[in-house]
Amino acid sequence: MSLNKITTCLWFDAQAEEAANHYISIFKNSKITHVQRYTEAGRDIHRKEPGSVLVVEFELNEHPFVALNGGPQFKFNESISFQVECANQDEVDYYWEKLGDGADETKSQCGWLADKFGVSWQVVPSALKEMLNDSDKAKADRVMVEMMKMKKLDIAALRKAYEG
Repeated sequence: MSLNKITTCLWFDAQAEEAANHYISIFKNSKITHVQRYTEAGRDIHRKEPGSVLVVEFELNEHPFVALNGGPQFKFNESISFQVECANQDEVDYYWEKLGDGADETKSQCGWLADKFGVSWQVVPSALKEMLNDSDKAKADRVMVEMMKMKKLDIAALRKAYEG
């Protein structure tokens, strides 16, 4: 039997456990499921202290993740992001504040932000999809123009643009 389970792996220098704890504190229905530590085996290659965290397996709203302490070779960038769909402005505000805590504000645009670990998130109200997918091109275009001016998305301002 094939599992066909897809798990997102996030490569950190040495902050895997800190990041996993941060993320599970933000998202409901989230938990750490396993922590694996480096051993003496392979130390000549990985150069990590035995007992230090190798991987942290965790779930955010039942989506599986692995946070790996692999070293400084790779960095996160905006080409990969996680989209958090929000039902209302309160949710947008909550996730923007929590994920943006300690973030580089210069990397925020159109609902995207890079958190303090460099992981990119899109905090997007579901209403935005509806407005952008409207068959009335003029309405959708006004919303797009308004969205491009924003860092954190403001549903009321988007709705005002939509209504003309």
